[in-house]
Amino acid sequence: MSRIGKKIIEIPAGITLSIDAHNVVTVKGPKGEMKETIGEGFGLNIEGNIATITRPSDAKEHRALHGLYRSLIANHVVGVNTGHSTKQELVGVGYRASVQGQLLDLTLGYSHKILFQIPKEIKITADAPKGVPPFIIMESCDKQLLGHIAAKIRSFRKPEPYKGKGIRFANEVLRRKAGKSASKK
Repeated sequence: MSRIGKKIIEIPAGITLSIDAHNVVTVKGPKGEMKETIGEGFGLNIEGNIATITRPSDAKEHRALHGLYRSLIANHVVGVNTGHSTKQELVGVGYRASVQGQLLDLTLGYSHKILFQIPKEIKITADAPKGVPPFIIMESCDKQLLGHIAAKIRSFRKPEPYKGKGIRFANEVLRRKAGKSASKK
């Protein structure tokens, strides 16, 4: 049995978990509502505040999807309860970020500003305190969408290995390279 798939999903107070006839799992909580369609034959057993995912057989495909569906539903439970968040730092001289509604305005050393429309499901804030690099904090109940948008923002200026300038995740460790050394004659 899948080690991830057989793990239980604890349902906190205030969260409702249900499945309909078309295998659509609905998770509702204080931060919102998430839906996930699971494969044909997979089931969801709810006993009190514990949920488990069952699979139809021990076929290789079913074993592979067992852990996937368990992880997706567990992420939805955490998302609608406490939410997911990510923090990105803008490291570089003159790098700035500002937010107007759902529009992110980035100045990243190019000849132009980058304007990026953030989906309405994500709450975004930008701050530039003195003495530390400017940063962006994004919060959402959808972990998959949050990761996708964070990766897209990072792709505008990936951290380079020599000085470390670029957009990086908070607490990300970069492999640094030594620059050219002068030849000795």
